[in-house]
Amino acid sequence: MSKAYIHESSYVDDDVVIGDDTKVWHFCHIQKGARIGERCSMGQNVNIGNNVKIGNGVRIQNNVSVYEGVEIEDNVFCGPSCVFTNVTTPRAHFPVHGIYAKTIVREGASLGANSTVVCGHNVGLSALIAAGAVVTHDVPDYALMAGVPARRIGWVCECGQRLDEKLCCSCGRHYKLISDETLIQSEN
Repeated sequence: MSKAYIHESSYVDDDVVIGDDTKVWHFCHIQKGARIGERCSMGQNVNIGNNVKIGNGVRIQNNVSVYEGVEIEDNVFCGPSCVFTNVTTPRAHFPVHGIYAKTIVREGASLGANSTVVCGHNVGLSALIAAGAVVTHDVPDYALMAGVPARRIGWVCECGQRLDEKLCCSCGRHYKLISDETLIQSEN
């Protein structure tokens, strides 16, 4: 049996797995088939769609809906009211019947408040999406994205700090550019 905390105002459907030490706060709905890891936090009014997979250590702030087709890896931060979509051409009178565009948010990424990730686009490892940005294409690992549509305006460290012009962080990590859109952590 899971040692998760689920507030009495929240509803958890059948066939849901919630890991130990995860907290599901007020007015949440966790839908059928969802898999949520350990040490996660679902803020007030969070909706987790059918069959959604969420890793360990994920923080989803208030008023976020994670729809079917979205996968969130370990240690991702989803800011208040950030938005995911799952259908590329939504029409009320032409339902898609379970055919959703896949979106993956990679380990350690952060999505700012009111940011939007349009379905079918992935967010890279430790990337940082600024508040209000709209992601309309894949985001490289460690990219700092801002604007509408979101554009890369720099690079960030695994710890979240913006990298300097030498691709170094005040925390001591160093990175190197492999191509225009590929950054990797360096050993020195």
